[in-house]
Amino acid sequence: MPGEIMKLGAFEIYPVTDGRFRLDGGAMFGVVPKALWERCCQADEQNRIPLSLTCLLIRAHGKNILVDTGLGDKEDAKFYQRFAVDRTPTLGESLQRYNLRPEDIHMVINTHLHFDHAGGNTVRDSSGALIPAFSNAAYFVQQGEYEDATNANERTKVSYRRDNFTELAQVKKWELLTGDQELLPGISAVVTNGHTRFHQSVKIESEGGVAFFLGDLIPTVSHLPLPYIMGYDLYPMQTLETKRWVLDQAFEGEWLLIFEHDPLVQAGYVRKDSEGKYFLEEVRAWQ
Repeated sequence: MPGEIMKLGAFEIYPVTDGRFRLDGGAMFGVVPKALWERCCQADEQNRIPLSLTCLLIRAHGKNILVDTGLGDKEDAKFYQRFAVDRTPTLGESLQRYNLRPEDIHMVINTHLHFDHAGGNTVRDSSGALIPAFSNAAYFVQQGEYEDATNANERTKVSYRRDNFTELAQVKKWELLTGDQELLPGISAVVTNGHTRFHQSVKIESEGGVAFFLGDLIPTVSHLPLPYIMGYDLYPMQTLETKRWVLDQAFEGEWLLIFEHDPLVQAGYVRKDSEGKYFLEEVRAWQ
């Protein structure tokens, strides 16, 4: 059966998944002590917590738009064991629920180029050669993110797998953005830096409704508190200010926030408690 659909004005938005994986809980919460974060995120014997690989499918203006592409299938068994990868279902299988094949995707928007967000950008053909996973799509990312990925340093190169993006440049698939930009009426890339210098989120607006795909700015609901910032973030103080801006805008504008890595909650609206702290009112339309 097809998955759940959420209408946003004239658009339709669907969660699609590439499965789940695990990352170190301490790295996911930075300076926040384990005694605090383990209340919401139970770690395994290797201190890893479960995370979703939720991508987003948008149907708007007669186009199928995919935001992020998960881990993909190019890595070896050691990689999948290290990160406890469970690609059930795969992104391709998720798209099939909506009667879509990879060639039916018109646009791919990457929030950034880390392996868990861009791993499905490319696949290997029967000869082992790298090819675009979405043959008819243009791929969008910030130019600065692409440059940082292709010139990764000792700290960042483990997160950037060149097989996920350099081949796309050779076949001229990239549309490199410089700052906030409306890609289609109502579909905008918004720079939300902090995790990386040029991380972007995707804002979807139609008939008064607004949804905001967060990427790694706020990867899970447990990261809603302002100081809950990942150790993976290269610019944590920038993350702090970007989070503050997004949460304020989302509260005032009644934005639907969509989470990429939360294993239980896909989306919701931010509310304030009596002390002025933000919490999430979950939306279960997709469950």
